[in-house]
Amino acid sequence: MTKHLSALLFSMAIIIAAALLGKAYFDRSRPSSIISVTGLGETNFTSDLIVWEGRFQTENADLSAAYAQLEADKALIKTYLENNGVAADAIVFSAVSTRENNRARYSSDGRYIGEDFIGYVLSQQVEIESTEVAQIEKVAREVTELLNQGVKFYSMPPRYYFTALSDLKIELISKATEDARLRSEQIAKNSGAALGKLESAQMGIFQITGQNSDENYTWGGAFNTADKEKTASITMKLTYELE
Repeated sequence: MTKHLSALLFSMAIIIAAALLGKAYFDRSRPSSIISVTGLGETNFTSDLIVWEGRFQTENADLSAAYAQLEADKALIKTYLENNGVAADAIVFSAVSTRENNRARYSSDGRYIGEDFIGYVLSQQVEIESTEVAQIEKVAREVTELLNQGVKFYSMPPRYYFTALSDLKIELISKATEDARLRSEQIAKNSGAALGKLESAQMGIFQITGQNSDENYTWGGAFNTADKEKTASITMKLTYELE
């Protein structure tokens, strides 16, 4: 009797062990259920740094005279900027660029026969970088006053930047990650499952576009400098196991 009972118990132990091993193998070989969700972090912000450039030039058949006129124009520009509240250390002038100005010469029958020297063209650029955004915008709008003083000045559109961009990017990554996590939880709940461990997290491209504009995102990341009011965004793709 004892021998039969021992044999029975031994057989049952083998069957249970086989079942457990079979389940373990099945669990290992079965592909895990996963979910991938992309979250968005987005915010509007106002630029706090402006860069504005302008170019001025003079023309004269005599090089020394042309340079003297350029220096006089430079002094007028510097005085104008400082009188309008621009700090002297924010005003940067580039090196002087010089080129000859020639006029093509043609024969009576229209053949090109050479060039005539007219004079020298000297030009220089001025750049202002400042956190006084509104003030520099006003200066850029009213720079036509220099034209009234005889300065041939060409103003370029201002460029706008944000000095705390690194902090903003970290904030948006946090927002995008939280958005993806909440979406994942809701999808899992609706499916009658629960989130397991995080398998991977993939960050998208950082994009900066003009606020309320139809500017498109780019593969390498848009970086708008034309608008003072901007929108920054980033995506985070999270992949979770489902339980």
